[in-house]
Amino acid sequence: MDNKDSEAEIHPLKTEDVKAQENHENSVERRIISKQSSQLSRLSRWRTAAFFVSLFLCLIIVFAFSFIIPCPERPVSERTWFRNYDNAVAYQFLAIEDVNEDKVQDVIFAFKASNGSSSFNRSCLDEGLPSPCASVAAVSGTNGRALWERPAAEEVEWLQCGFQQLGGAETPGCLIVGKPASLTAVDLRTGEVQWKHSSDFGANYTVLTPVSVIPDVDSDGVQDLIIFFATGDKIKTFIHSGKNGKQIGSTGSLSVDGNARYVKLNLDSSSYFLFYTENSLYAYSLKDLYSAVTGMEIKLPGLGQDSQWEKNIDYTTHRLSLLSSGDIRYLAKIPGRSRENILVINSEMATLINAQNLQPLWMLNVSRVVSEPLLGYYKPDVLGIVLESEIGPNKKKVMIVESGSGAVQWDLKLNSRAENPGPATLSTADHRSTFLIWGEYQVPGNETRSRAPLQKLYLFHPSYTNVLLELRNSTDQIIAFNATLFERSRHACYVLLRGPHPSEEPGSVSLMKRKLKEDVSESRVIWLSQVATDNDQYVRDRLYRMRFHSR
Repeated sequence: MDNKDSEAEIHPLKTEDVKAQENHENSVERRIISKQSSQLSRLSRWRTAAFFVSLFLCLIIVFAFSFIIPCPERPVSERTWFRNYDNAVAYQFLAIEDVNEDKVQDVIFAFKASNGSSSFNRSCLDEGLPSPCASVAAVSGTNGRALWERPAAEEVEWLQCGFQQLGGAETPGCLIVGKPASLTAVDLRTGEVQWKHSSDFGANYTVLTPVSVIPDVDSDGVQDLIIFFATGDKIKTFIHSGKNGKQIGSTGSLSVDGNARYVKLNLDSSSYFLFYTENSLYAYSLKDLYSAVTGMEIKLPGLGQDSQWEKNIDYTTHRLSLLSSGDIRYLAKIPGRSRENILVINSEMATLINAQNLQPLWMLNVSRVVSEPLLGYYKPDVLGIVLESEIGPNKKKVMIVESGSGAVQWDLKLNSRAENPGPATLSTADHRSTFLIWGEYQVPGNETRSRAPLQKLYLFHPSYTNVLLELRNSTDQIIAFNATLFERSRHACYVLLRGPHPSEEPGSVSLMKRKLKEDVSESRVIWLSQVATDNDQYVRDRLYRMRFHSR
C-alpha cells in the first residue's frame, strides 16, 4: 500500500489515465451486454411467433383432413353375391384380378349364351360371330356388378389373364384362345381388344396350358408369348409378339409319343420346357425352341443352356432320363432353397427331383393322384404339398406332405365324385394355411355304399388337427372353383361357377362369391377323433376370428 501511495504521489496523471480507461472499458462492456440482451429479446419474440405460426398451421391441416377433405371411400363388399345367366353354358376358367383398380379383386370368366348381360349392348353379330357365341366377362368382387363383357369367339379354348403390357398397354391384359383358331388380347380394365389374329393351329388341335411369357425377342419393349398346340403326336410351337400379336418366325414342330402336357422350369440363366406323356419325358431349352422357329440365335436372359441338363437330354429325341419308370400323371414345380425342383408323379410314386443335379431328393408311395398338386403350409413357413389320390371306387385320400423331406404331415380319407373340384389353400397370419377340400366325410365303420357320394366343402386348419368344418353341401354341377383373398390380408372368399358344360344342353349358369367367415359361423364341426377337446361353438368362434395374410 505504501508503494502504491508513493507511486500515486510521484505520477498523479498516470493514475487518472488508468481510472479513465477502466471507466471506459466498463461502459463498453455495459453497452455490449445491453445490445446482446436486446438481440436475445428480439430472437425470443421471433421464436415465440414461429412456434405459434407452426401450431396454427398444424391445427389448420388437422381441421382440413378431419372435416373438409373427405377420406377415400373404402369399397363395401357384399358377403355373398350371385350373377346368373339363362340358357347358357360355362367354361372351366376363373381368373382373379383387380379390374377396376379399387384394391378389391374381381372375377373374369367365360360363358356361352345367345344373349349376354342386359348391362351391355354388344351382341355376337356385332362382333361378326354366329349366335350363340362365347363371351368373356368381368364382374366386380364387391357386389357382382358387371364391369365389362365382350363376345370373344365361337368357342373359348383357353382364357388367361395377368399379362403385363399385353398389346403395349400400361395396364395388364387377358389372352383368349378361341375356335376357330384365333388369338385375342383384351385390356383387363376395359375389355377392349388390343389385337386379334387368326392362325392355322392344325386340325383337332388342343392348346397346352398355361401360355408362357418369354423375354422380348423382337426388341419392341414388350415381353413375347410362346404357345404350344398338340395335334396327335406332334406339338406345334408358335412365338407371338406381345405388343401386336404378330407371329415371330415360322411354326416349329416337336415329336412326342402321345397326349402331352408341359411345365416351364426356370433355372439360373436358362429356361426349359418339360413335355410329358404317360410314357416319356422330353426337355427343350428356350434357346432350342427359339432357334427352331426363327433359324437364328439370340443372347437374352433365359436363353442360355444348362450344362448338367444338356448331358441328360438325348440329342436326337430330346428325352430326359430322370426316372426309369413311366406312366407320368403330373409334373409340378416345387420351390426349393436356391431354385425350383421338379415333382414327378406316376401311378404309384411321387418323387421330388433336385433341378440342379437331377437326383432324387425323396420318394413317397402314392397311388393314382387325381388332382394337380397344390402348395400350402401345414407348419409355420414350412412349405407343404397337397396330394389327392384314389384309394378305391369313389374314395380318395388327401395328404399334406412336407416338401423338404417327403414326410406325410396329415391325411384324411373321403368319399369323392370323379367331377369334384380340386382343393384350395389360403395363407393365414400364423404363417400356415387354411385348406379347403371337396368330398364327403363318413365316420369310419359307418360308411354308406348304396348311394353316390355327396359334394361337400370342408375347411381344415392345422391349429385343430382333429377337426373338420363342413361349410356347404352343393348339389349343382361345379364347373370351376377358386379361393382367394379379395383384399390384401383380408376378405377371404371362395368363388363357384356352376352350370352345364359346353358339351351339354344350355341351362342356368350361376357365378357366386361367398365370404368364408359366413360359412364358418354356420358350419358343422366334425371331430376326426372320438374325443372332443373343445366345445363346438368355441372351435367355430376361434376359426371365425382367424386372420389371413397375403404372401
